[in-house]
Amino acid sequence: MTQTPDAQTPETEIPETHTPETGAPQARTPEAAFTANRSLLVGVAYRLLGSVGDAEDVVQEAWLRWARVDTDTVADPTGFLVRTVSRLALDRLRRVAARRETYVGPWLPEPVLTGGPAAPVPVGDPADEAERASSVSLAMLVVLETLSPLERTVFVLHEAFAYSYAEIAEIVDRTPAAVRQLAHRAREHVAARRPRFAADQAVRRTATERFLRASLEGDLAALLELLAPDATLWADGGGKAKAPLRPIHGADKIARFFVAIGAEALPPGASIEIVEVNEGPAAVLVGPAGAIAVLQLDLGDDRRVTDLRLVGNPDKLTGLAALRAGD
Repeated sequence: MTQTPDAQTPETEIPETHTPETGAPQARTPEAAFTANRSLLVGVAYRLLGSVGDAEDVVQEAWLRWARVDTDTVADPTGFLVRTVSRLALDRLRRVAARRETYVGPWLPEPVLTGGPAAPVPVGDPADEAERASSVSLAMLVVLETLSPLERTVFVLHEAFAYSYAEIAEIVDRTPAAVRQLAHRAREHVAARRPRFAADQAVRRTATERFLRASLEGDLAALLELLAPDATLWADGGGKAKAPLRPIHGADKIARFFVAIGAEALPPGASIEIVEVNEGPAAVLVGPAGAIAVLQLDLGDDRRVTDLRLVGNPDKLTGLAALRAGD
């Protein structure tokens, strides 16, 4: 199979965004043009699909199509490639919807590393950086799952990547007026469900450290103090890892769940690290072969934990492939 040029690990690419007014550098050769845009393409595909594997597959298919094009006739390689990836991702979104309906237990997006030396440092003004972080957060990706495939595509391209309605209309084969209406519906839907948690990442990290310590020590009282009374835990094992098959609601039930699993011995050679995942701190259980599970907390205005997302399905941990116990 022809490989995409300069393929890199997903965690080095997901956070990238694009502003159409400036664009990516327009390289001279087909391979160089694709490589120059690859992180942008993975970023678009991941936000549209919530899956590292699906995003990589879409980008691979885009490369195969690009390799068959007479690129001398393409005036705007970036525009052509984003158009191709967006259309492929939209088609895949429609196909995977039925598959996710039959998924074993709650479905959560695939987590990816977004911090550390392997990840790019966001650039731009603070408002741009906040929007970039929001668009890739696990909480936002969960909200995006509630949109129709077309609404999600329009929302991501306009809100996260600043494409105009006219540009998006060409991508999704709709009129600019229709795209504007889709964007309006999507914004209203997202605004009604958009998570509201403390933006200070240091506060979230401290809460994560305290929650982890209380779980490992079996401190039920400390967990109850950290949890909001109406907190909810979603655990994604996908039928391949031990996890509750339904969301757990309420501080008491959640606290007792973590006391129970905290009492279990860590796998041989495993450790727990707190790293940046999807633009927020997360506790990752890491073994010699890689990540085993990841837990991320969202906080309310009172800094208590309102939402917990636990991913243990091994198929969904490829975005954390850089982690190894003892590294």
